[in-house]
Amino acid sequence: MARSVFRFLSRQPDAVELAGERHFLRLPRFQDYRQWYALRSESRRFLEPWEPVWRADELTEGAFRARVIRNEQEFSSGQAVPLFLFSREEKTLLGGLTIGYIRRGAAQCCMIGYWMGERHAGQGHMLAALKLAIPYIFSSLQLHRIEAACIPDNTRSIRLLEKAGFQREGYLREYLKINGEWRDHVMFSLLAADRRP
Repeated sequence: MARSVFRFLSRQPDAVELAGERHFLRLPRFQDYRQWYALRSESRRFLEPWEPVWRADELTEGAFRARVIRNEQEFSSGQAVPLFLFSREEKTLLGGLTIGYIRRGAAQCCMIGYWMGERHAGQGHMLAALKLAIPYIFSSLQLHRIEAACIPDNTRSIRLLEKAGFQREGYLREYLKINGEWRDHVMFSLLAADRRP
């Protein structure tokens, strides 16, 4: 009984779409494969320095379908909200933003990560995505704290987080294995209280 009640309380709504004036975020779907494949393929060199090593089958349709299924499971269980970012008018895939490692109980916290296709980078798209995701995290998910970690020399990501109101908190030694190496990260956070007037 307790387990079924917990499962019910931890479930998210069946679908989520966060829409702004020029962008929208939604859960990945199988039919996104062609756009995702094209964008990730052409952006590979741009993305690899900031991501875990790509597997040999990284860009295959089978691997993508498995990813979508895993995303749906994580979303249904309340562990994560993996989202793709699209332009609203053309419905072009621009990148992705994941609200992950959702922790309830005393923590009420999550970690966000994001990626952007190279040809769309530096145009304000991810800042727009964060402006859609942050209110969702604090209001709909009712979390207290958002964390984000980035490699110290990823100046674009640091500027993005600072523009979105995140505060630098600390330095994490060899925090994540990125592109085959354990890399130090800078930790940023945003609290629900930081958003209040």
